[in-house]
Amino acid sequence: MIKNLLCAAALMLCFGACGNKSGENNADSADSTKNETQMQDSQRLPAKDDAKVLIHTSEGDITVLLYGDTPRHRDNFLKLVEENFYDSTLFHRVINEFMVQAGDPDSKTAKPGQQLGSGDPGYTIPAEFYYPHHFHKRGALSAARTGDQVNPKKESSGSQFYIVTGKKYSAAELSQMSEQMKQQAMYNIFDSLANQNMDQIRQMQQAQDNAGLTALKEKFIAQAEEIAAKGNYSIPADVAQVYETVGGTPFLDGQYTVFGEVLSGMDVVEKIEKAQTDRNDRPTSDIRILSAEVIK
Repeated sequence: MIKNLLCAAALMLCFGACGNKSGENNADSADSTKNETQMQDSQRLPAKDDAKVLIHTSEGDITVLLYGDTPRHRDNFLKLVEENFYDSTLFHRVINEFMVQAGDPDSKTAKPGQQLGSGDPGYTIPAEFYYPHHFHKRGALSAARTGDQVNPKKESSGSQFYIVTGKKYSAAELSQMSEQMKQQAMYNIFDSLANQNMDQIRQMQQAQDNAGLTALKEKFIAQAEEIAAKGNYSIPADVAQVYETVGGTPFLDGQYTVFGEVLSGMDVVEKIEKAQTDRNDRPTSDIRILSAEVIK
């Protein structure tokens, strides 16, 4: 199975297939493994460094906690709140049993049916991963971002965020997900090796050196298997228990920065996630952030 995956990758890379590049800031299915991501190794800061924000929406109020140990994201969110940046923005992307997303400044004056998701304040925020201390449990507040192909460092959007709704997963599903993470890790390692040697691959293509391409493919597969074997792809027991009993989106862990969580108002989030949407996952009836304020 794993070797078949890598062989498919080899064919795509060696014979010219290419992936899509998106400018949208989306919380989407994870396309690489958390073990390849540089995790924070500093200890969690005291709770006094946390902050609270009350978000008034057209569906009700949501209170969120901003983690003190993700200071770049905390401070940026507080700055935007104090500047009234989020006032009148829409929840422009809503997917049942997944998440609700907001923070696109273009949404303030968006026409009905207008596709949204690319707006931002003109900057990104370096990733602040703290897995497994912070993970995509139900109610997690996380930063949206563009995809890995245009954003290999997984930097966050300067303004767009999402609140996780997700669903509950069985132990078997989580085990299968861990195996998929390992397979995806091998694919990504293979992809990186191929990209690093693309000049050599192109020369072999031009020379129609099929034997050389096959040998190179086998070499990269072996290297990818060796590197991936050193990783730990199992979901920690305490994290798995939360996903089994409370729910969330485990496949996003290590891919998007989790920088807070909902303290109250999940009933409002649940109402938003059930909204009727169009083909772009935008609610057909606008759901707005009316205002937001920092609270004690």
